[in-house]
Amino acid sequence: MTGAPALAVTALALVTGVVVVLSTGAPRTAIRVLLDLLVAAGLLRLVGQPDWNGLAGAAAIVALRQLLWAALGTAPAWPRRQSRPPCGGDDHHLPLAVRGGTGESGRTTT
Repeated sequence: MTGAPALAVTALALVTGVVVVLSTGAPRTAIRVLLDLLVAAGLLRLVGQPDWNGLAGAAAIVALRQLLWAALGTAPAWPRRQSRPPCGGDDHHLPLAVRGGTGESGRTTT
């Protein structure tokens, strides 16, 4: 009895994940939506006749969801900035900014 709704939710989860990727262009959001709906499908399977296989499947989906959420929530491994920061220890304009002096162009730096 609960096999059909669970199968329908699983199919709709896949369709919804594809729609979210195509409409927003955000694969992280699509994966999160897909995983949430797969958790719902796993829990629907447990409603009718709870058995150890269904419980193990739902637990595996929840564990996978938690792992992927943790991985997707972290910052990417590559740096987003490609150049050095504009102000550093060797910045020759820093003393001018501290004193409020003018540089070669004559503009006040504060």
